[in-house]
Amino acid sequence: MPISHQNLSHGSGLSLRSRSFQGLFLSLISFLMVSTFHSSRVHADKEFAETSFNYDFSPFIDWLEQASDEKNIPGVAFAIVSREGIIHLQSRGVRSVEERGSINTDSIFRIASMSKTFAGTAAALLVNQNLQSWDARISDLFPSMKIGTALSSRAITLKHVVSHSTGLMPHSYSNMLDDGVSYDKIKSKFHEIPTVCSPGECYGYQNVVFSLIADVIEERIGGSYEKYIEEQIFKPLGMLTSSIGMEPYINNPDATLPHRMVRGSWRTTSTNPAYYSVAPASGINASVFDMTMWLRANLGAFPQVLGVDFLSELHEPIISTNHGNYFNRWTGLEKAYYATGWRVLDYRGIRAIHHGGGVRGYRSEMTFVPEANIGMVLLFNAESNLANDVVPTFLDNLTNSL
Repeated sequence: MPISHQNLSHGSGLSLRSRSFQGLFLSLISFLMVSTFHSSRVHADKEFAETSFNYDFSPFIDWLEQASDEKNIPGVAFAIVSREGIIHLQSRGVRSVEERGSINTDSIFRIASMSKTFAGTAAALLVNQNLQSWDARISDLFPSMKIGTALSSRAITLKHVVSHSTGLMPHSYSNMLDDGVSYDKIKSKFHEIPTVCSPGECYGYQNVVFSLIADVIEERIGGSYEKYIEEQIFKPLGMLTSSIGMEPYINNPDATLPHRMVRGSWRTTSTNPAYYSVAPASGINASVFDMTMWLRANLGAFPQVLGVDFLSELHEPIISTNHGNYFNRWTGLEKAYYATGWRVLDYRGIRAIHHGGGVRGYRSEMTFVPEANIGMVLLFNAESNLANDVVPTFLDNLTNSL
């Protein structure tokens, strides 16, 4: 499993920011992780030699660089990790086509719906701490809140919310978010959401309803969802530049700007505050470095934070997902499920955990394969369908199917 040494050079890899002790600290930690990984290669190579996985990722990296250049993506940051450390860490392009400041591995992106993986984990931590039950009914927790048009919707539980199996009409009120209406103003209309099946019987992806996770957490701990994520996940994992909400995003000098294609050229675009109001669904800002920590945690690198049994439950499929999403059109896909804030894919005979994200001006994708001890994350500060091809190309490389 080769380490890409180019990532240790200034510019395309780790950023040694003299203006910030935090940036220096992150870079030092990253170097130590890569060194740790290097020292464990003998054992890892022996173990992996017994599998059919392909750990030469140079074809995938070359493909991604070429494809990004062809589409002139403004800013790209991506990484490949194992449980032991960072294998490849790279940033390319600019934070903004107008200001031309270079992307580095501490640059901040909106990760959009990849935020759901943190929300699912937060809910699971709440349950693991015996502060809530998966079987807790939303109607019991919030008696004045009416959800759905059928009586069966009163049986919606926390587990249904985290797995998009509430039985409610998919993407309920996402159109209102698109129009700039905030979550607090939408909640009063929950009783108008059509019930299409009983809870647990069908899959229906949500942004607004999914954000009930924050309500449940805040009701139980008597504090903010943002603080809970920070104390339970960000800080323990060393995700020092990650944040939740629009204010931390716009006030961060390392934040990238969102881009859309306008008449054949990339142009910066505005930010819709409404999608920050559904924090569990799309409210997190993070750097690619921080996302390497998140992937490694889900591969089992930090059992003191996320234990082996905890991760096993977190990644266990709960409900099958229907066709129609971009990932359902991947050639190697055999079956798709939703777990606790994560998608689970059976792909060319392997089990991959996945989530993508897209919000105005940003795209993101990540996947990892526990059996292979490998994961990948990609961040674009641009709306490009190239992101749709990244996960299958990575998995095809891993399974020798390119």
